Amino acid sequence: MALHVRVEQGSAVGYRGNSRVVGTLRWSTSCAVGWCLVFACLHLYWAVGGSVGLSSSAGQELATTRPVVFVVAGLYGVAVLLVCGGVLAVAVARDCLGARRLLLLQTLAGLLGAGLLLRGVLLEGVLLADLGGVREQVGPLETRWSLAIWNPWFALGGVVFLTHTWVCRRKALIKRVS
Repeated sequence: MALHVRVEQGSAVGYRGNSRVVGTLRWSTSCAVGWCLVFACLHLYWAVGGSVGLSSSAGQELATTRPVVFVVAGLYGVAVLLVCGGVLAVAVARDCLGARRLLLLQTLAGLLGAGLLLRGVLLEGVLLADLGGVREQVGPLETRWSLAIWNPWFALGGVVFLTHTWVCRRKALIKRVS
């Protein structure tokens, strides 16, 4: 079964004439970059010595001992990856890339979104179901904050990146047809 889209030049759904697609693209790009920026700033705050929220995310032991590997890879490294995610969100929205590169970046952004969503939903389910006694292993503080903030935050990032990828793909298809 094939989907055929026919858009006449200058029609209301054409790329140049559809302000909703362009406006939605701006919003989805802003949301994806914003999600990455907020999370990157939080990781940088923790990396330079901030402690609010760290024990509820990484655990009391890592928050108090702060091994060098954890700070470099787990905090600075994640912040760098999040900045790369923001750059990816902008690149996926650009028109100046070739079709193959754009498709590769869109696929990467979609996989990123799917991974974030799966991480958030699966870990939320594991904690809610208390599989393997995981709540006791991580403790009440981490469990509470993971259920209330961290897992939903990852799921939100996944939804944001999947939506952004879908909007960019839609824009590319409309532009190609018109």
